[in-house]
Amino acid sequence: MRKSAAYICFFAALLAPGLQARVHARKSAEPQNQVQGQESAPPDPASALADIITAACRGDEAALANSFTSANAVAYRALPAGQRKRLLQRFSLMDVTGKPMLSSDQDNHMVIRCETQDGVAEFRFGATRLEDNLAFIPVSVVGGQSDDFGLVREGGNWKLLSVGLVLLDIKQLSVQWAASDLAQREDDAAIALENLATAIDNYKTTFGKLPGSLAQLGPGPTRQVTPEKAALVSEDLAAGSQEGYRFIYRVVPGPDSSGSEYVLEALPEDYGTSGRESFFRDASGKIHDADNHGASATADDPVWQEQSPQ
Repeated sequence: MRKSAAYICFFAALLAPGLQARVHARKSAEPQNQVQGQESAPPDPASALADIITAACRGDEAALANSFTSANAVAYRALPAGQRKRLLQRFSLMDVTGKPMLSSDQDNHMVIRCETQDGVAEFRFGATRLEDNLAFIPVSVVGGQSDDFGLVREGGNWKLLSVGLVLLDIKQLSVQWAASDLAQREDDAAIALENLATAIDNYKTTFGKLPGSLAQLGPGPTRQVTPEKAALVSEDLAAGSQEGYRFIYRVVPGPDSSGSEYVLEALPEDYGTSGRESFFRDASGKIHDADNHGASATADDPVWQEQSPQ
């Protein structure tokens, strides 16, 4: 599937694909003390970074906002709820909230574990490096990679500035995520066309005819499969709408009166927000796409580049 290059964000090193492979799917038997949240800023950069990770583990959006520089704090609070949650997950490396636990290693460096019902992410801090009003702390994820977190002193408190070599810019990150989400919805719409086509072909094989509408492909009130409710696609897709796209199904005459064929369309419901690309699956099975400002794509438009060979 096509992925927007803008989706590569500041957390690239720690949040590469295969995130859950970096997480211990076991509970620790070691006695440790739970980190208690604190309202005031910690006195040193390592404690400040520990508060950031523990706030993310708990799902504490307010505490996380207080860990950012003033401009990033404003931008973070303005994010849509889904993006705020996504950012929390990127700091905790877990998809659900959990319990943060604090301990130290033999060198007296901090060790933070985020324990959730799905598993455990463990962060090990290295020695803090101070440079005037900047601090850099190496952090290793057990089973994963390492990177330096940069903090800056702002108003006497330590605030998160960067991860690795990339400055943290939440406003720009929000723009990148929006572009990435739009591209993902477009890809999902094209794949939904392929899934609909598979369902239609299965319907024809089972019942000896093409369905009269997408509604006939959806689930019924009971588990019984009938020509009216074949239970081949989700309820949303059978209703012709899914994740910001509208789907259209039409039966068309086949060549030389050889029977009926069908075509499919996918159109953004809110052009520019839910998607820009329109998709058209022709009777031969090729999917065409184009930015037609919300209008239908046609067989004259380019073939969708991610489509599997026919």
